[in-house]
Amino acid sequence: MSSRLKYVVVMTSTCLVAMLMAGAVVGRSASPEDAYRHLAVYTEVLSRIKSDYVEEPDMKSVTLGAVNGLLEAIDPYASFLSAEQYKTYLKAKDTAKGGVGLILSKRFGYIGIVDAIPGSPADKAGLSTGDMIETVTGVSTRDMPLAYAEVLLNGAPGTTVELAVLRLRRSSEAQKVTLTRAEVKYPPVAARMLEPGIGQIEVASLEAGKTKQVAEAIASLEKQGAKKLVLDLRHAAYGAPQEGAALANLFLDKGLITYLQGQKVSRQNFEADPAKAVYRDPLVVLTNRGTAGGAEVAAAALADSKRATLVGERTYGDAALRRAITMDDGSAVILSVAKYYSPSGKAIQDNAVTPGVPVLDSEPAAEIDEDAPGKPETPEPPRKLEDDAALKKAIEVLTKGVPPAEERKTQAQGPDSRTLSPRGPLGQPRLPR
Repeated sequence: MSSRLKYVVVMTSTCLVAMLMAGAVVGRSASPEDAYRHLAVYTEVLSRIKSDYVEEPDMKSVTLGAVNGLLEAIDPYASFLSAEQYKTYLKAKDTAKGGVGLILSKRFGYIGIVDAIPGSPADKAGLSTGDMIETVTGVSTRDMPLAYAEVLLNGAPGTTVELAVLRLRRSSEAQKVTLTRAEVKYPPVAARMLEPGIGQIEVASLEAGKTKQVAEAIASLEKQGAKKLVLDLRHAAYGAPQEGAALANLFLDKGLITYLQGQKVSRQNFEADPAKAVYRDPLVVLTNRGTAGGAEVAAAALADSKRATLVGERTYGDAALRRAITMDDGSAVILSVAKYYSPSGKAIQDNAVTPGVPVLDSEPAAEIDEDAPGKPETPEPPRKLEDDAALKKAIEVLTKGVPPAEERKTQAQGPDSRTLSPRGPLGQPRLPR
């Protein structure tokens, strides 16, 4: 079957299944007969494709495209793995020692980059939020299971993996990037005084135990005279939602932080423990498109409780519990079985978190030098305060308060506003690869 025919058939089946899924979601309370009627329509369309299309389609490709389209329509972090792929996935999960530091989701059928772990091979190569991976080791990522892409990116430290990366904001042509796998190390919490009385804490990841480092940083800054804080969660894409709840608890002494709930998962509330709150003075939280998972849980809790003012960009949108559900033939579906919600009841994966004071991230995207694969053309030095619009705005909010115009904008847009970056497809944290 020609590539064009494959594309048409797969896209047709994908759209159809997505529409059927939407109908099923809207009509959850409908009778079983309605569900069978939807399936009957799908079966008839497949039959018509097989019997009436201009040439005989590859029904295996049609089915695979339909399944992947269905999963992406409801969960951009879901994966369907064949029995062989699932075995490979389980083996690699236990044995892989190296990776490239990418956090991934599905976008438009391809593999999209949520963000790169700071200091990782992918970060050093200039890969960032919004980039799309077209191929991994020459294999197209179109309809590639997300979990399998992670398997391909993993490997022994010191080995290389070649990617074709499409940087939509910079070029319409895919660029070749060669990354050398390494043991991914998460950056420590960084703290500094911005000006007298104001300190900044940078949290670039939220793996287990990171909240303790934040508490130590708060104590250190307070000893230096900090009376107001900026909690910088930009590019904090890796981290468990539970750790995000623990982070929020450092600044909250009462109330609901978040809750977890799913169709077969009973609601579990995460309440603030007064004994764990260590900071009660003014606070601003910085977010951007690379803020995801646990960092979003913390940001949503602090915003909903009016404990902090959020400044920056709308977050990526990812906080869910995912599990592998095995099939009779040995294949498996990895998908969200429960989502984390903000205190106001908004699913973070669906709505993300929108700052009350929106500021576009001023950090320039690094260029990829095709003559030196895997490395940015020129290393980007740390941003100076005068070049960091979001940080400057955070200091302004702490010293002068939220401008009246921003207060009105916040009240008008509400928690579901999507006025900043377009909705990116992002748990249980997606392991960096």
